[in-house]
Amino acid sequence: MITKETTDFSNVDFNSGEVILVDKPSGWTSFKVVHIIRKITGVKKVGHAGTLDPLASGLLILCTGKKTKEITKFQEREKTYTGIITLGKKTLSMDLETEIIEEKSVDGVKQSDIERARDLFVGEILQTPPMYSALKVGGKTLYNLARKGKTIKREPRKVKVSKFLIKKIQLPDIHFEIRCSKGTYIRVIANDMGEELGVGGVLSSLRRTMIGKFSVINALKVEAFEQKMKEFKSTSQPG
Repeated sequence: MITKETTDFSNVDFNSGEVILVDKPSGWTSFKVVHIIRKITGVKKVGHAGTLDPLASGLLILCTGKKTKEITKFQEREKTYTGIITLGKKTLSMDLETEIIEEKSVDGVKQSDIERARDLFVGEILQTPPMYSALKVGGKTLYNLARKGKTIKREPRKVKVSKFLIKKIQLPDIHFEIRCSKGTYIRVIANDMGEELGVGGVLSSLRRTMIGKFSVINALKVEAFEQKMKEFKSTSQPG
């Protein structure tokens, strides 16, 4: 596994298969990270073990070569996120990727209200996937339809939230930490919690900190990975 601590690339074989921990920056799609890693390594077969939305940052596990067969194993593990839910706002994407379509005052919202609403989203819950998502329904990607102004029926799915910690409340912002199962949309929790409180809510910040036992603390920035590869190639050249 290639992490921030990896210094010896002499035994690395991206074609045979490697696992790379990457810290995705906000503003990049997960596919962009995959594309750049392909370019840096020169390996065509690269995949990620769980999409992060463009505005989200944090841990992305990439598999190359034969290790891509292990992607499902990583996808099945619990994910941990930190972030901010901003109350009093509503968007179609449930985050700040699209424009605000509704605003309400949060003056009447109390800490006890927030904690009561939070408790509704702990344990096994039913969640309807958002239109602005990479999910495919009937062979069509939802976000492509959403960007054309179309909405189609999505069936609710059972997901599990094993931890939902409110770390700080500075209205309209709620700082949180969530640990959840595969397929959980934090944006939907933000939206649904805002609806429960009667003021609306959007996910204004999100960072994935862990996938199973793997932590973003050990992950490489893409630029750092590229620099390590350049240094290795320069020192391994004959003469």
